[in-house]
Amino acid sequence: MTSQFFHALALCGLLLLVACNNGENGSDAYGNFEATEVLVPAEATGKILQLQLEEGSRLEKGQVVGLIDTTQLYLKKLQLQAGIRSVSRKTRSAQPDIAVLEEQRRNLLREKARVEALLQDKAATPKQLDDLTGQIEVVDKQIAAARQNVGTLNEGILAEIDPLEVQIRQIDDQLRKSYIVNPIDGTVLLKLAEPNEFAAAGKPLYKVADLDRMILRAYVSGEQLPHVRIGQEVSVLIDESDDANRSLPGAVTWISDQAEFTPKIVQTKEERVNLVYAIKVAVKNDGSIKIGMPGEVVFSNN
Repeated sequence: MTSQFFHALALCGLLLLVACNNGENGSDAYGNFEATEVLVPAEATGKILQLQLEEGSRLEKGQVVGLIDTTQLYLKKLQLQAGIRSVSRKTRSAQPDIAVLEEQRRNLLREKARVEALLQDKAATPKQLDDLTGQIEVVDKQIAAARQNVGTLNEGILAEIDPLEVQIRQIDDQLRKSYIVNPIDGTVLLKLAEPNEFAAAGKPLYKVADLDRMILRAYVSGEQLPHVRIGQEVSVLIDESDDANRSLPGAVTWISDQAEFTPKIVQTKEERVNLVYAIKVAVKNDGSIKIGMPGEVVFSNN
């Protein structure tokens, strides 16, 4: 009788200890895992020539995964380049006109030198010298005017090239956007287009997500909120079996500044709490965490 009594007493004590430990080590917040998902659209319009990806494939940031037909854009660029060459050929040089005037100037300078010599011998008049000097000044002005007129004419012609060059830059930008470039390191979740289909600018082609760093969106009560801070290290629990959890390290990256009603899918530490605050906990994924999977948070200061 005494032995049975002490056995029963020990069993009750053990059950009480387990119950207390469960209460002390219970999770502080509950939620579900999500990832940074990017819906990648087409940036050009045309036939999809290549789209080298499949659901589940791993992609790197900046990786070229596809190409949209660029034939019409390339032909348009060739047309604009030909237009620039045509305009350039319209320009003219002032050199032929100036060459004639400079020959006249050389003749006038020789005549001026001859008159100066005759003037020293009293065989010419100062008026003859003044006339030659005036003629030389006129020719100098004609040379300057010829250069200015041709320069002004060429400026007007070359101004026609500026809009064509701007259009070429626009074409180059469209050509770059015809290449489908993956924006982030991640895994393809959903493929929405296939080669030979027609793509329109803005049409989604595939969805990619960074699964290496998962986010657990969980909820805490107003009483817990003062004890939560950005950068705080926490333990994240995920289901490993029916009666056991697996712990992973995590860190709080975001805390909502607005309260909301408790989501139906989330159980709070205190069931009587109606308003909760959302938090985000970043967790490095070893491959065991999936999008939508439930998780629990244990704060390290508990």
